[in-house]
Amino acid sequence: MDLTLSDEQRLLRESADRFVAETFTSEHRKKAANDPLGYSPAIWKQFAELGWLALPIAEAHGGLGGGAIEIGLLMEAFGRGLVSEPFLSTVVIGAALVAECGTEAQKQAILPKIAEGALTLAFAHSERAARFDLAHVDTTATKSAGGWRLNGSKVAVLDGAAAGQIIVSARIANANGASGKLGLFLVPAGAPGLTSRDYARLGGGRGCNLDLRDVQLPADALLGDGSDALPAIETVVDRAMAALGAEAVGIMQTLLDTTLEYTKIRKQFGRPLSANQVIRHRLADVAMQVDEARSMALRAALMANAEPVARGRAASGAKAKIGKCARFVAEQAVQLHGAMGVTEELDIGAYFKRLLAFDTLFGGSAHHYRRHAALSGRVHA
Repeated sequence: MDLTLSDEQRLLRESADRFVAETFTSEHRKKAANDPLGYSPAIWKQFAELGWLALPIAEAHGGLGGGAIEIGLLMEAFGRGLVSEPFLSTVVIGAALVAECGTEAQKQAILPKIAEGALTLAFAHSERAARFDLAHVDTTATKSAGGWRLNGSKVAVLDGAAAGQIIVSARIANANGASGKLGLFLVPAGAPGLTSRDYARLGGGRGCNLDLRDVQLPADALLGDGSDALPAIETVVDRAMAALGAEAVGIMQTLLDTTLEYTKIRKQFGRPLSANQVIRHRLADVAMQVDEARSMALRAALMANAEPVARGRAASGAKAKIGKCARFVAEQAVQLHGAMGVTEELDIGAYFKRLLAFDTLFGGSAHHYRRHAALSGRVHA
């Protein structure tokens, strides 16, 4: 298998690295943390001008037709800069759900707006009782005279308060009132009956919890033709985990580079820390963990379009392994910086927090070890 990047992919990586290094400074991150949106609309517009928002969208819908490898290159650069713009929620998840489930009319109406930077999306799927089980949805959608009526609650909605539209998953009630297949519904921000509780996310960005009380929607709010949306949700979440793995690798590489540089200039008893053999061994262990995580993220990206079992095993394997690697790298970086590692003066703590958030998002290592085993046929799902 040839893993060499193409010329276009190398240019994408170089331009992304350069833009992130110049734009996402410590000062910018502190400013974004105090912004009600959690990100800069001006920078989001620049993302659109650079073509990044159009990257995975099909050419027929105003995009560039890129794949998981290109997304991974961008996300790794975003990890280096602790980017908080809603790229994951809008482009990696939202646009992909519309592409997977939407009718042609819905795709033509929504995807070009995403590519232009005119529309942001959020995906409201997680519920308190689900425990990361994608099939567990208690929110209901009932047919009404004018279309649909939604009732339920959602938690941990990434960038939900800033989204123009929210894709909400709900069980479609049958004629006898019983819950049936899973559907996805486009809910505009500020819809009557929709209540949002916004909060800052660990490591940057914002999230929210949603309550839906008799939210009235038109008939065309349902994405697609009413087919069960669970397979599409599993596909998109697996791809999102591959993208998150690449972001985590960017964070881990930055922690390694920063810690390596610090141990060269920080002196103790007249010698730099890096002169101590035990410190060198610890840095070697950190470098090994970064390389292992990068390999797992790349495998998940390469398997993004594989058949469901192979794709799911690759995504869960990457999420579980990278989660373990990320915690080790983050803890070593903080320890090797000493007391400075937990101060606001350095960015080490911010990177540490983002990795902790990564380990929990879409399920931690323990959850994905179980899912990987279930998909491998070793235990019953």
